[in-house]
Amino acid sequence: MHTTAIITGASRGIGKACALKMAEHFDNIVINSCHNKDALHNVKKEIEEKGKNCLAFVGDIGDYDFVKSMISETIQEYKRINLLINNAGISYVGLLTDMTIDDWNKLIQTNLTSVFNCCNLTVPHMVKEKSGHIINISSMWGLNGASCEVAYSASKGGVNAFTQALAKELAPSNISVNAIACGAVDTEMNSCFSKEELNVLCNDIPIGRLATPKEIADTVYLIYNSPAYLTGEIIKIDGGYM
Repeated sequence: MHTTAIITGASRGIGKACALKMAEHFDNIVINSCHNKDALHNVKKEIEEKGKNCLAFVGDIGDYDFVKSMISETIQEYKRINLLINNAGISYVGLLTDMTIDDWNKLIQTNLTSVFNCCNLTVPHMVKEKSGHIINISSMWGLNGASCEVAYSASKGGVNAFTQALAKELAPSNISVNAIACGAVDTEMNSCFSKEELNVLCNDIPIGRLATPKEIADTVYLIYNSPAYLTGEIIKIDGGYM
């Protein structure tokens, strides 16, 4: 039976790495990006060059109606969803008092509401099959909190709690739900930091460097491939930072 994986925020960084990794193991890949249409098309092309099927959707994953359309088309085309990777996310670096309510709402919608949207619309199909895996890409700041990243930390803390609660809800249906609390990863999300600031950060990380997107993608697949008894976990991968 053909297998299908959905990856949100897949035009670059961790999402792209996850999409390409899953294309090594799944028959059908569904990818999404909010703005980067050309980059998403290039990822789709790479996946198809591996001999796998791919659907690409450009739109805001924080918009419930958009996600409803994406999941509906996925089921129509591929019949089932085996793995959902909620990766889409944005950051905001700055003082809380400099943040506007619009900044806050956009970040929460992208980082947390998107997880609700995708799970709410995907879970019924997994329950019907009595199988499935959900893996949420979170952050170590959702566990400890970071100065000047209050909203981001709050959103990822929400993802972690969401993960643990949903895991309990879905365990009787043989659906696992886990999250990865990533440390600093070498992606465009960190482009707001100068080279000097990144060097300081790396000096504070025991392993001495940023993670690569591929390392996160490899971890995602390890979790997917783990025994079903692994559920409700927030798995930290931060080079020993925390």
